[in-house]
Amino acid sequence: MSAISITLGEVAASLALIAVAIAVSFWRRAELEQDIAVAVLRSFVQLTAVGYVIQAIFDTDSLWLVAALLAGMVAFGTWTAHGRAKAVPGATGPILLALAVSAAVTLGLVLALGVFEAKPRYLVPVGGMVIGNSMTAVAVALNRLADEMHDGRRQIEAMLALGATSFQAARATVARSLRSGMIPLVDSTKTTGIVFFPGTMVGMLVAGAEPVDAVRLQVVLLWVLLGAVALAGLIAVSLGYRGFFTEAHQLRDV
Repeated sequence: MSAISITLGEVAASLALIAVAIAVSFWRRAELEQDIAVAVLRSFVQLTAVGYVIQAIFDTDSLWLVAALLAGMVAFGTWTAHGRAKAVPGATGPILLALAVSAAVTLGLVLALGVFEAKPRYLVPVGGMVIGNSMTAVAVALNRLADEMHDGRRQIEAMLALGATSFQAARATVARSLRSGMIPLVDSTKTTGIVFFPGTMVGMLVAGAEPVDAVRLQVVLLWVLLGAVALAGLIAVSLGYRGFFTEAHQLRDV
């Protein structure tokens, strides 16, 4: 099978779709024009740089470099998710813990079960997918948590006044926030093969792999990501809601 070659000109031509996204944001006053432009620039620079970094890690075959790369992903993912969860007091700690634990537990489990070998060419892409999806889920969940705490402030204060603890008063809010963080990946998994074609499976098929092998690998990855996202979201919202309350179970004025 011939290799796929994409020129810089073809990459530049795809910016037409970015122009559409910016136009839609401007037209409907979504105020995302700057974010879209920054995202496009960063994605190109970051992917170019990380491509060489990953190739170097594959060449050295060092697990220490893999650990350093994954730690860097967790740190950067924490910073990015915090930007979407600024309304949650003390969100940095819960986000960092959520991403680190979900990555460690998920990768540790798949290695212990023998699903993947302890080699950089497996750990780097799987770890990146786990951290990336967990970051998105955590950001969405905490953002929803902040909105729920703000909109339901009077109801929560009423429950506290009736003797409820902060956990009891925020239980429904935490559940809805966790649901919001998990729904995108759950829906993608439910529609896989019908509406959504995962990149890993398609990439393997394009590379000439047998369909059954591509499907099995993709199924494993989807299930791994579901577990990671659930764990990350649970940790983030379970710790994040506490920032809205004092030790005396009073709602903070934030």
